[in-house]
Amino acid sequence: MSDNDEEIESRKDYVESSSFDSLPLKKWLKDQCRLLGFDHPTPVQHACIPNILQGQDILACAKTGSGKTAAFALPILDVLSDDIYGIFALVLTPTRELAYQIADQFRVFGKPLGLKDCVITGGMDMMIQNSALTESPHIVIATPGRLADHIESGTEFSLNKIKFLVLDEADRLLEDNFGKQLQTIFSKLPKQRQTLLFSATITDTIKQVQSISERKPFLFDGNLLHQPVDKLDQYYLLVPANVKDAYLFHLLSLYHSNNDDDDEQKPKLHSTSTIVFTNTCRDCQILSMMCRKFHMPSVEIHSLMKQRQRLASLAKFKSLQVRILFATDVASRGLDIPSVDLIINHNVPFVPKEYVHRVGRTARAGRSGTSITLVTQYDVKLMHKIEDRISKSLTEYRVQEKEVLKLLVEVSMTRSQVEIQLDEEDFGEAEKINKRKHRILEQEILAEANPKKSKNKKKEKLNV
Repeated sequence: MSDNDEEIESRKDYVESSSFDSLPLKKWLKDQCRLLGFDHPTPVQHACIPNILQGQDILACAKTGSGKTAAFALPILDVLSDDIYGIFALVLTPTRELAYQIADQFRVFGKPLGLKDCVITGGMDMMIQNSALTESPHIVIATPGRLADHIESGTEFSLNKIKFLVLDEADRLLEDNFGKQLQTIFSKLPKQRQTLLFSATITDTIKQVQSISERKPFLFDGNLLHQPVDKLDQYYLLVPANVKDAYLFHLLSLYHSNNDDDDEQKPKLHSTSTIVFTNTCRDCQILSMMCRKFHMPSVEIHSLMKQRQRLASLAKFKSLQVRILFATDVASRGLDIPSVDLIINHNVPFVPKEYVHRVGRTARAGRSGTSITLVTQYDVKLMHKIEDRISKSLTEYRVQEKEVLKLLVEVSMTRSQVEIQLDEEDFGEAEKINKRKHRILEQEILAEANPKKSKNKKKEKLNV
């Protein structure tokens, strides 16, 4: 930790409380927790909820799946129920999918209140969002880029009376290219508010806390708790770069077939749930289409998909309608996807911490899990950096090479067919063009709706 330790309150003596009854929440919220099957608060909930209710700012380090959304949603709803009015809380998150996931939890917990929420992300109609914002929802959950667009376009809504600002995945929000958007948003917020930051790591955000939080925050660091037994088996599989796809589909056929075998590396699962991570949108789309051609149902999530398509894919995977999900790193952070048994890295991540986030989708909440990373001759140095980061050497995963060789021709031909199909469809290009056209149209409509703002912006440009 740094010199800022003296300025930030820390706690190491967290003890999981026996029930939600021991927390200072209103009875209706405790009843709601019991109704939903939440019997015991997690450490982050036990530590943060009382401090939030006491009016403190929070900086919490907690992994996905640790109950951190409820750790801020429950106390916000508790305070909101005293005086229900206007935009009461703003939650910022780096990804669209995470925004909808957070909104779902607010809706479930806040149902007895008649809670009104509003999700503001890219990929959805801006005019519909504009209308929703002007109706003064209680909770706004947003990605920074789209919310900043609404502020700059002059949408008639106000954030100057909010009581809570939440930054979920704060380390990613502060690291990524959200700087200008965050400045735009923060300039519209009142100084007298509670600021709640939830992060995967403390070190990435601690130096920037003071610029966001006006007061000394309460610190919860999940890393200070006793570490659970590592139930994640991490493997690497050495593959020649030019036949990597054949190894991938051999693995998928092993884990998604009904054949019983004596492979000690393969978990004895009746039905495995698998996420395959890729580095590019194109690879993600190609491999998922190939998978379906090999009669293994799959869905995909990447940034070139429309938002409704991404949400539909995620819903099918979470409900186990489909057990194979191909994804770029858009799904590696924050998303609470239960019961993922296997992670396959089709590409070695360029940054070691992304590897940590990817494999963190499995072996959660006390369950076991497996990760397999395909490593080509060009990836060895990257793999060594990852092992240094996690302070662990991965185990080599071995396959029957003869079985892989049987797939080479079919996999190669299938990939060629899919690539031709995507090229004919101008994969990605049409979506990018439509996004640009839609954005221009939205700006024109908003300018007509707010002519004064539009004229002022023109004057500002002329004065520059």
